[in-house]
Amino acid sequence: MARFEANGSKPIRPNKSIDPDAYSIDEFCARHRISRPLFYKMKQQGLMPVTFNVGTRVLISREAAAVWRRAREHAVQAPS
Repeated sequence: MARFEANGSKPIRPNKSIDPDAYSIDEFCARHRISRPLFYKMKQQGLMPVTFNVGTRVLISREAAAVWRRAREHAVQAPS
């Protein structure tokens, strides 16, 4: 059964086929196939993307995630 807002209209739900502009920690971890413990371990080491807060939520922008992926790729490719 659909829930309705106080004004009687259905709440707006984002289209899941659209790539979001920001990810929650859980969404970021799922998208990048890492665990939350690994996320926080790497964050302590300064190896995770920049986050920002919206109210009490911690989010990662799509752009920060892309920068993080490139940095991780370059770290692997760098000669030892």
